[in-house]
Order: sequence, then structure tokens, then C-alpha cells
Amino acid sequence: MSPVDGPAPRSLVLVGGGQASAVAARTLRRRGYDGRILVVGDEVHRPYQRPPLSKEYLGAADDSSLALLPEEWTSPNDVEVRTGVRVLKVSAADGGVVLDDGSTLHADAVLLATGSRARRLPGVDGDVVHYLRTRDDADALREALVPGAGVVLVGGGFIGGEVASTALERGAVVTMLEAGPVPLAQAVGPRLGAACARVQRAAGVDVRVETAVRGVSRLNGGRLLVSTSGDDVEADVVVVGVGAVPNVEVAVDSGLDVDGGVLVDQHCRTSQERVFAAGDVANHLHPGLGHRVRVEHFEHASRQAAVAARNMMGETTAYDEPHWFWSDQFGRNFQHVGHAGDGDRMVVRGDLEDDGWTAFFLDGDRVTAAFSLDSGEDIAVARELISARMPVPDEVLADRDVDLFEALEGMG
Repeated sequence: MSPVDGPAPRSLVLVGGGQASAVAARTLRRRGYDGRILVVGDEVHRPYQRPPLSKEYLGAADDSSLALLPEEWTSPNDVEVRTGVRVLKVSAADGGVVLDDGSTLHADAVLLATGSRARRLPGVDGDVVHYLRTRDDADALREALVPGAGVVLVGGGFIGGEVASTALERGAVVTMLEAGPVPLAQAVGPRLGAACARVQRAAGVDVRVETAVRGVSRLNGGRLLVSTSGDDVEADVVVVGVGAVPNVEVAVDSGLDVDGGVLVDQHCRTSQERVFAAGDVANHLHPGLGHRVRVEHFEHASRQAAVAARNMMGETTAYDEPHWFWSDQFGRNFQHVGHAGDGDRMVVRGDLEDDGWTAFFLDGDRVTAAFSLDSGEDIAVARELISARMPVPDEVLADRDVDLFEALEGMG
């Protein structure tokens, strides 16, 4: 099925300057699309990836880890990149992409890859607070992470952990304030959240739980006072990491169906046939899960954008892969695959007090997700089990003496 009635598309516009747009552009050219490709981003920077912003790039201003569509690739592949211009809406009638500079681009099909922005914490804002979402945010925060600086992180999620790790490496003193009973409880549950907190504390982070932040004010002498539901904390730097909000404004103004993100089907198509969406902004009907899910991870954006690009060319390909992500912090590696919320119980391989472990989430006898510390090989097996919906005995998952790859082959 073609993305629009009639001949194959000759002009495609990719809205957004991040991972999804870049992967879509590369996929289109790799698969032989020879029409016009135009990437439009509202930041002044050329498309860049975001995972290093809380890790390598935050630690040292080396932009070699960021570039997604450098000119040495876009020029010979005839991909246009326009920066510093914002898309206002997409016209359903003619495919016109309206820009804030007053111009309109023609597109036979459009990919919305507008990503997400940092969720703002009410009452915790202004020039005394850092939010980390863009390259400019990382540049500003890096300048503040000097040896001896007192850094307070509001929120105990994965981004908070990565920033804490980088801040420690730069010689800062780090306090993490988590409103819940343990960090990451909503993502992986209280037992695993407590295990993650042990890693953070062992690295030197002062983790304080059940501590809600009410505001940040400046003291005489320039230091900051973080007002909380418990003991107030003084700081030199305050960083808030409490999640993200999808950038749906273009979709709303274009008349697309939006509910917790831009609604897309299994082929990444929105409610308008010529418009697709991928990455953080897409609320995707996942055929393997049987329900919608919006995911904010690098690998997901890459794989979903590749599928969207193929469908924009006229193929009919479903995006049905298990979602996977990783987080490097404190010299350790966390990985997660699948959706923990779809399971009704958990089997732990190893001991959560050990240096490495894996927790499998199951619905009945089928694995729905897995979360690991320094056990990436288990995640690779879990990915296969999730895709195959293969039943597996608890004792096989729990026994660290069992080679899961061999067991998987035996069960197949």
C-alpha cells in the first residue's frame, strides 16, 4: 500500500533533528529511494543523538559522539538538512508542511519525529535549575559540574543516575532526591529499584527517598536552597530529571489523533494517511503487546524509524520488536527489554545483592520483560523468548549454572 494514492512519493519531509529522522533518512537512501529527502529541525545544531548528553558529552565537550547526519554523508547522498526552523503544521489536503519562516514545503509523505522535552516540575524552575534534554542544556550543565560542587539531582530515574555518575567523575558531591520509596519503582518495581539504589549509594551518591522537592531559592552568597518534604538541602547545582513530555504540538495543529502521544498503527501511520510518526512522540499500537505504548529510548527510535521509512516508500511492514534500552552509570551496565508491566510475577537469576543479576518478568510461563545488571547476555536471550512467546520453566531462568542460550535451543 502506498502512503498516498497514486505514484511513489517523490518528496519526503522528516520533521525533527534527532535519532528517528536520521535513521529514516539513512534507511530511505540505503533501500534505494531516490526522491527528495528534507530533514527539518528547530534547533540550530545539525541532527545529533542524545544518549551521550548525560554521559560522554556531558563529561567532556567532544561532539564526535553526537553527529547523526554530518555533511560528509548528507552531501553525497543528496539529503537536505534545514536547522533553526520550526514546522507549524502539516496540511492533510495537499501535504504542505508549513514553517514558521512563512514558507511551505511540498511533501508526498511526512515523518513526525519531534521527540520529547523535559518534564518541568512545578515551582522548580528558572535560571537556578538545570533540565537536561538538548546539547545546549548539556553545555550549560557541564560548566557547573566542577570539582567540589554540591550537586542535587531531583528524580532517581536512569537519566538522573547517568548525570550523577558523570558528576562524580568530574569531582562533584552528589545528592539524589527521590519522591518515591525507592528510585525507579514505577519502571521496574520496588525490589529492583532498591537494588539500583544500592549501586548508586555504593558509588558515593547520597540517595534520599520519599523526599519531594517543593522549590529552589538562592541564598546569600550564591548557594541554592532546595526545599523538600524532609530536610532542606543546600547546593551549588540543581538538576531536575522527572521524565519527558512528547512534543505533539505539530500533530495537534495538523488535526492528527493524539492521546499521550501521536497515535500510530503498527505501520507507524497516523490518522492521516500521508503522515507517519516514530520515536518518543509516537504512541504505537504494538502488535506483539496488543496495546499502545510510547517509548523514549534510543534503540526504539532507531528501529521504529527504519520501519516507518520503509512504509513511507510503499512497503507494508509492521514494527513489532521488543523494546530494549541500556544505561551506563558508575562503571556498571543496566539493560532492560520488553515491558515489565505486562508480567504478573518475577523470577530473579542470581542474587540482587551480587555484582550481576537478571530479573525476568513473566505472564504465566512466558517472559514479558527482563532487567539486568552487568548481565547483557541474559537480555539477549530474553529478547528471543519475548518474541517467540516461548514457555520457559522458572527453574531454568533462575539457575545461573544453566546456559540460557543452550536451553533456548533445546526448547526450540
